[in-house]
Amino acid sequence: MDDPPHLFLCPISMDLMDDPVTVSTGVTYDRRSIEEWLFVYGRTTCPATMQPLSNLDLTPNHTLKRVISSWLDRGSSSSSSSSPSTSTMSSPVHDLAAVATPLSRERLLASLAELEETPFKVTKLKSMRARVAGDVAMQAEFVASGGVRVVGRVMAQAMAESAGDFSAFAACEEAAAVLAALPLSDEASARVVLSPECVRPVMALLQRGGAEARLHAMDILTKVSGQRGEWTLTTAAAGVEIDDVIKSLLELLSDGAASTRLSSRALDVLLDVVARGAGAGAARAKAVEVGAVHVLVELLADAADDRHVTERVLLLLKRLCKRPEGRVAFAEHGLAVAAVARTMLRVSELSTQLAVKVLWLVSVVAPSPSEKVLEDMMLTGAVAKLLGLLHVESAPATKQKTVRMVRIHGVVWRQYPCFPTDFRDYLRLLD
Repeated sequence: MDDPPHLFLCPISMDLMDDPVTVSTGVTYDRRSIEEWLFVYGRTTCPATMQPLSNLDLTPNHTLKRVISSWLDRGSSSSSSSSPSTSTMSSPVHDLAAVATPLSRERLLASLAELEETPFKVTKLKSMRARVAGDVAMQAEFVASGGVRVVGRVMAQAMAESAGDFSAFAACEEAAAVLAALPLSDEASARVVLSPECVRPVMALLQRGGAEARLHAMDILTKVSGQRGEWTLTTAAAGVEIDDVIKSLLELLSDGAASTRLSSRALDVLLDVVARGAGAGAARAKAVEVGAVHVLVELLADAADDRHVTERVLLLLKRLCKRPEGRVAFAEHGLAVAAVARTMLRVSELSTQLAVKVLWLVSVVAPSPSEKVLEDMMLTGAVAKLLGLLHVESAPATKQKTVRMVRIHGVVWRQYPCFPTDFRDYLRLLD
């Protein structure tokens, strides 16, 4: 179907009217939109003309409703009777397809122009989000038309007005949803989003937004900060401490009610925070300080055999255990060794490699590994699995670390009664 005539669109929502009603100034609106304007926002003016309304009566426009219904019926019947014949391809209907993009572009520009002025920002933003979601051409047009800058300004304004105003906060969340639907891969878009006035509300949503809003905030930050690899610069621009961001991510990971998708994205963002840029070392130290090792160990213990979660948690533990304070935090957790050992030779080859690297860091790289770590490695079956790794195909680096651990701590481990007797002679050969 062709785009509807402008007369059929509600001046407030710019959507096709379902129940057109006319106000005292003679302008027709969709009933739902004008009732929200009058009775939710308490306005007493005509939205299109801004003239005062002499009364709040809403008169049904039956004539326009019949015309819209007739137009919809014609469009439905022509669509069902069309066929891909040569005559159809050369018909005026086919020619209309060629101007569909310009028409859509014109409507998009009009929507952007109205967005900053309309009080119905949530409705407008939802319409924009639906328009750009999954449409690559429309996304490109949205970016080229300055849409990122406009939505960023609306989001900043809504956040500034959000104290005690639910509708303003909802507008901020919906603006983030629009940005999250865009690729944000060009330099200009990244600059806009990383500007202080735009990145501050994104960070605020990450910290106190709803579940979906936090997901959108993480999508936005991953797209723009991941490209530049500078989370510390991003948080500094927002006036937010990096440890506050890490705390928010850990709270999501600790929340048993959080969706799988939300937890998964939180893991992705946390990996990015502690892995990229010059500030990665400081971010890892902050992560350990605010309890990341404890949260990750608990998450790993509950991950069952979920390969995706297990591999990313082990990778995070490996990065954090490269720091002395990370190794100390790991050693102090009663389930840490058991949770890591459980993944070896069970979930995936990568998880085995990462588990060996973590155990290597806490038992060999650590200047003086605690007796508890060595004891836990023996009692939880980690040593038996390390000895088993010596007899199976594995990556050279993994094999070397395994041999090294067995050689260094074999004297301690073989004193335990539970040490496998069939490996005692093999251990002597390694010595």
